[in-house]
Amino acid sequence: MKKIILLSVLMLMACGSVFAQTTSRWGVTAGANYNNIHFKQSDILDTDRGFGPVVGLTGELNFHGLGFGAQAALLYSLRNGKIHYDDRTVWSSLGIGAEKCNMHYLDMPIVLTFKYHKLGGTETTIMPMVFAGPTFSFLLGKNLKDINSYKTVSVYLQLGAGVELFEHLQLKASYNFSIGETLRTKLLDENAAKNRTWQLTATYFFKAGEY
Repeated sequence: MKKIILLSVLMLMACGSVFAQTTSRWGVTAGANYNNIHFKQSDILDTDRGFGPVVGLTGELNFHGLGFGAQAALLYSLRNGKIHYDDRTVWSSLGIGAEKCNMHYLDMPIVLTFKYHKLGGTETTIMPMVFAGPTFSFLLGKNLKDINSYKTVSVYLQLGAGVELFEHLQLKASYNFSIGETLRTKLLDENAAKNRTWQLTATYFFKAGEY
């Protein structure tokens, strides 16, 4: 019992030491998606990419002196694209043409970050960064309900890079690809699709005491 208590105390001290060497902050994020609805059977339906907005809040945790950190966010995200149903008689015979497919999501990305901070003082002006991690997307709304069925929860893998300017503004570009399908056509129901999304965002972070 004494060993368990001692081990617990040491673990708490270690956790306290780690968190004592971290800083946290939050900021506002805005940007855009450039999305492709990619069908597994790509020869069945052609698609056009679509633009959609991204907006929300981002929190960040940084470990002093290491360059490593983590970010989590709550973002409204619109992923869309045009699907050419009229390429196939099964849809065109029903009067269905080239339709814009809109999918509204609440995104929760959780990524690990690394900032190259040993730049001899230049890092206070510009600091490169890379990041990676999963994004959990919860479907809020959609159209073309009579044509497609949709997954209510999707998981994406996000890989990206960017820069931090003046210790406040982060400009980031990332590629997000769905792990598993995001929609399936109701006719020819073996025809499943995934979202593949390029994303550009800008986040302004407030330092402690500024909000």
